[in-house]
Amino acid sequence: MTWHFGRWAAFDLETTGVDVETDRIVTAAVDARGGSFPHEADEWLADPGIEIPAEATAVHKITTEYAREHGESARAVVERVADTLASEIVNRGSIVVGHNVPFDLTLLDRECRRYGLPTLVERLGDAPLYVIDTRVLDQRAVPFRKRVNENQGARQLITLAQFYGVPWEDDKAHGCSYDAVVAAQVARRIAALAHMRRADWPEHVRAERRVSFMPFRDLTPAELHAAQIEWAAEQAAGLQKHFRKTDPTAVVDGAWPLRPWAAPAAETEGAPA
Repeated sequence: MTWHFGRWAAFDLETTGVDVETDRIVTAAVDARGGSFPHEADEWLADPGIEIPAEATAVHKITTEYAREHGESARAVVERVADTLASEIVNRGSIVVGHNVPFDLTLLDRECRRYGLPTLVERLGDAPLYVIDTRVLDQRAVPFRKRVNENQGARQLITLAQFYGVPWEDDKAHGCSYDAVVAAQVARRIAALAHMRRADWPEHVRAERRVSFMPFRDLTPAELHAAQIEWAAEQAAGLQKHFRKTDPTAVVDGAWPLRPWAAPAAETEGAPA
């Protein structure tokens, strides 16, 4: 079966920040549909146990006070998110779909370790983890897209939605359920382009420099997953080379879809264990 058939579990987190090693889950969503199983959508709100910085609240609109009043315990949410994803993968053969997936999967991994819970990978047993990352696919397909403007980058989810013709509503953006579903819709559009004639692509897609969706055509989930590991590493290396023009010490992690865990030299209270 090729990768664009079967069941997908769209996954997204909203968090206290962008450091996967130290930041915490605020909201999480898993929206699973396809295959022979019913559509199931879950969303959770956590009290992360730390203050939610104003910068993070400005993105997802959730304050520390709101999370404390309405959220479940962080440990309970982490357990439910990991268990839901694992169940989808093991019992229903779901492929995990998202945008910039290493962030979400790595942060979930660290949260599991923080609370002494089995990680997602540990829960899978022999079941394979296959992932579709719209950021990796888009950059492979349209490598030379420029920034939309000074405030909107070339690979942001909103940019992909606009390019692939997926409806976008600013007032719903950065809600984890909304972003998860949009990422899945973008992935569906990428799959459609990969399996149609170039002549049938929208004009603005054909106009892009060196655009190609052929690398995604007729691949199994395993083949696409393996290819994304290579593409993500190449993309990270290219970005690191660009950054080192101004910062010789810049490092861009190319691990995909999950950054390896390195135990800290000395355990401290509140650190992942």
